[in-house]
Amino acid sequence: MISDILLSCTEPLELTAALDALLDLEAAPALAARLHVFQQRAISGGLDGCAATRLISDFNDRLTEKIIELTAQRHRLPPVAWCWLALGSEGRHEQTFVTDQDNGLIFNATSDQEAAALRELFLPFAQDVNRQLAACGFALCSGQIMAGNPAWCLSLDEWRGRFIDWVRRPDPGALLNASIFFDLRPLYGQLELGERLRTLLLSMTVATPSFQHLMAANALQAEVPLNFRGELAVNEDDEIDLKKYGSRIFVDAARIFALTSGARGINTVDRLNDAGAAIGLPAAEIAALNAAFSQILRLRLGQQMAASVKGEAEGGGLKPAALHDMDRAILREALKQARRLQQRLKLNYSL
Repeated sequence: MISDILLSCTEPLELTAALDALLDLEAAPALAARLHVFQQRAISGGLDGCAATRLISDFNDRLTEKIIELTAQRHRLPPVAWCWLALGSEGRHEQTFVTDQDNGLIFNATSDQEAAALRELFLPFAQDVNRQLAACGFALCSGQIMAGNPAWCLSLDEWRGRFIDWVRRPDPGALLNASIFFDLRPLYGQLELGERLRTLLLSMTVATPSFQHLMAANALQAEVPLNFRGELAVNEDDEIDLKKYGSRIFVDAARIFALTSGARGINTVDRLNDAGAAIGLPAAEIAALNAAFSQILRLRLGQQMAASVKGEAEGGGLKPAALHDMDRAILREALKQARRLQQRLKLNYSL
């Protein structure tokens, strides 16, 4: 049953109004805490996994946009077009309760010299935004994939050069970057600037089948946690990492299919829907994949909430033994869909 909170309560509207009325960055962490509590209550009321991660992401978007807006007022930014980019799960609208920052910044510049000068002006602002987001519970990225890092605060031409280098001379680092940066979504500022970058990226990947092949081979490195009998296979801690060996399998495959077909969707379900027919997936198979992906997200969110109640780290693995019989059966069947999806990758890319 869909949560009564979403159907009969005014809290979503009140929180949206509070976000719109936010004028003080010092008040943002308390509002972020209110959002987190609401999200947990709403999701515990029966939302499916895809709807739940979309709810989390939509409110996180609103908060992030407000923080960028208020932080920009503290800085003297140069009078050029710029755009804040959401990356990774934020870019895909698939955030869970455990999320760190993955973001970048793009701006217009007419030369390398101007880009270097503008970067020095944008960096203090971007680093301030990263700090403000961290204060609201969005952990700083351990890999430094943030707009406040000079490596990811770039002009349009510099971003273009990065993508061309990754696609034309792929290595393990390029494939890792593809799993984060190829999910970019313009979030705040001159959105058309970010859209130009997305259009460029799609045109490059569609025209480079060798890169698609390497991405597919890399995606197959994550083995579905099922044994030869089709039963759940746990690690030495009797757990399954449902991000690395569950939802990531769907995310990676959908990204590859989208980049191959030129589909513009960013969300995993949108990508499967948009690109599925183009790569030979029948409608019933697409529906089954979407349902399996949503169930894995639901179980991940449930595990995170249970860990939070116990005061444990929310990002740990899921113990299938802790699930009731029905959820264990659902997990097993969802992972069988992940295995079929990987088989489709092998078939399409002759792997």
